[in-house]
Amino acid sequence: MTVTMPNFERNEISLNSRTAGSGGICLGPRFNRGLTFGRRWRQVAFAVCLFLAALPASRAATISNSDCLQCHSDKTLIITNSAGKAVSLYVDAATLAASMHRTNLCVSCHSDITSDHPDNGVKPKPVNCAKCHQSEGQQYATSIHGVSHELGGGASAAATCVDCHGSHGIIPVTNPQSPVFKLNLPYTCAKCHSNPGLTKEYEIKYPNAAKQFMDSIHGRALLQMGLIVAPSCNDCHGVHNIKRPVDPDSPINHLNIAKTCGKCHLKVAQTYDQSIHGQLLAKGDARAPVCIDCHTAHNIVEPVGGNFKRLSDQRCGKCHQDRLKHYDETYHGKAMALGKPNVAPEVAACYDCHGYHDVLPPSDPRSRLSKAHILETCQKCHPGATIGFTSYEPHADPLDAKNYPALHWTFIFMTSLLVGVFAFFGGHTLSWLFRTGYLYWTDSKQFREAKTSVQTGDEWFTRFAPFERFLHFLVVTSFLLLVATGMPLKFYYTRWAHVMFHLIGGPDTARALHRLGAIVTFLYFGLHLASLAGKAWRGRLKLRDPETGRFQLQRLWNALFGPDSMLPTLQDWRDFVAHNKWFFGKGPRPQFGRWTYWEKFDYFAVFWGVFIIGASGLIMWFPTFFTRFLPGWFINIALVVHSDEALLAAGFIFSIHFFNTHFRIEKFPMDTVIFSGRISKNEMLHERRRWYERLIKERRLDNVRIQDEWLRWKSIARTFGYTFFGLGVALLVLILYAMVTRLTH
Repeated sequence: MTVTMPNFERNEISLNSRTAGSGGICLGPRFNRGLTFGRRWRQVAFAVCLFLAALPASRAATISNSDCLQCHSDKTLIITNSAGKAVSLYVDAATLAASMHRTNLCVSCHSDITSDHPDNGVKPKPVNCAKCHQSEGQQYATSIHGVSHELGGGASAAATCVDCHGSHGIIPVTNPQSPVFKLNLPYTCAKCHSNPGLTKEYEIKYPNAAKQFMDSIHGRALLQMGLIVAPSCNDCHGVHNIKRPVDPDSPINHLNIAKTCGKCHLKVAQTYDQSIHGQLLAKGDARAPVCIDCHTAHNIVEPVGGNFKRLSDQRCGKCHQDRLKHYDETYHGKAMALGKPNVAPEVAACYDCHGYHDVLPPSDPRSRLSKAHILETCQKCHPGATIGFTSYEPHADPLDAKNYPALHWTFIFMTSLLVGVFAFFGGHTLSWLFRTGYLYWTDSKQFREAKTSVQTGDEWFTRFAPFERFLHFLVVTSFLLLVATGMPLKFYYTRWAHVMFHLIGGPDTARALHRLGAIVTFLYFGLHLASLAGKAWRGRLKLRDPETGRFQLQRLWNALFGPDSMLPTLQDWRDFVAHNKWFFGKGPRPQFGRWTYWEKFDYFAVFWGVFIIGASGLIMWFPTFFTRFLPGWFINIALVVHSDEALLAAGFIFSIHFFNTHFRIEKFPMDTVIFSGRISKNEMLHERRRWYERLIKERRLDNVRIQDEWLRWKSIARTFGYTFFGLGVALLVLILYAMVTRLTH
């Protein structure tokens, strides 16, 4: 071979194509015409590389490209490989002519081909691109793809040069038509990484990586918006030296991810490096969270979305499980769990308090939770917050008596109250149920006749005035609204809670409705107190002797503790004892006056509930106001009191009260007296004989005798009653299911 050295006068280099037959290669017309000395030294070096690689192939070099194309230009040239798959051997001459290798001979790459091919029956070896691309070849050999081929004896399905760059139509990576052009690379990688067979066979950790990337903020920016600055696969994984995450040299190794992401997100990386997480990572602590732990590896979304906010708490909880557990029990955590998909409720997530990339321990003066900055952090959501508000404990554990003594003993008291009330009244209810069930079983005919008789009759008397019935309507509607919007928060971990909040419209709508129910509750309670005050004022004159004008203490006593009063008396205790004796067959069935002992308990339970639930609810509704004179941890106590007392009220009303009023066999399916306000003479004689006899004795029976239009609107009242009744029973079932679910998991 003759090599003409540079002629500096003509500034050209020529290679003698005729010498190719004695060990050289033909570089094509372009090189025969000569190259300008100062242009593209890389092309000259590449030509020399090909020349050296072809030296031992003197025999094969006698084969021209036209010789190869005599067969390989046939589109029907197909062989079957060892896997039984048909493989086309067709080579498009036009594609080859437009490629980067257009000046190469076919045998430059297929160097084992001889003039005896294909008659010698020798199977050609795979092309070794590393002969010319030595640096890239060395990188590929140590990559996961190259190692896979080495371990598999060359039979691996891992990507080769051809799989990414193509074969005969290789074009520059800067060409938009290249399969490894930045905008095309995700689709090229997806050929393998979206292949279920390959991902399963090779146990690829992220089998949906390609699809996730295309849907991510990076993928949309790159593929939909065409932003070439957006990262593609190789920006994170490398080009030819792609390695497994466990490899210390891999750019996606846990200890290297922050640096890899920091190539684009420089400012964020600098902030992260100063955080507690970054400091741990710098010490080589693999437990330190890095970018993909919070943002994921491939399906990275815009961090302002509601779904991201909700998921961020769970991602923080992977490392901080104890903190997440108690955060979930706060209103913030429950509302977050019950929120609509992709819609963030107006509550704080972990990063709202602790920061994003700048997470630091509260002891660090730079921390958002340090004494110098915590008030500012709280005021982002609670503008009127004062320093007292900052003592609220968002991760308080009510079982931790050492660190949270006030909260712990509040929790113990409320739990004891719950268990005690349900144990006492549960036993009372079961005893009553078994007694009436026994009577029904032994003489069902007499029982049915008695039940029919108390519900019918031609004499009716007023038991509840219209105003009292109106107040009860407000009680029922507001209570059901409060339970329907409050109990899902308490049992946020159940499926039914999510369904109910979805039907309601999400946490924000539920919160507004819950507050509406609270306003109605305060309204009817205020109206009732005003009514009592009005009665007291109107009856003040009756406390004085009409002849002497002196104040009569006995009259005051009768007004407070007389038979028409709702205040508990000694007679109520006697009735309770007699009733329990009857439960166990130790005495006759007692008769009652206008009010029974269980009705008086229900009445005062409303006073207790409105005060306890209302006061604690107001503290949570207006936390910034109350923490002006109360410490912030009062909010924690208010939550426990409000939640447990509400559970006590709902459970009691839907079970104990419903049984006393509606579930009893003689009342089933519903007692409509609270809607009609009237009671038959038969029922008075059956259950409230003392009241009936007292009215006769005091000659006041005609004062309560009525003839109204109840029958005309009874069906409407019953419809409302059954609706309220059914909702209550359904809520009771859901509450019991939620409690059993928690106890069994």
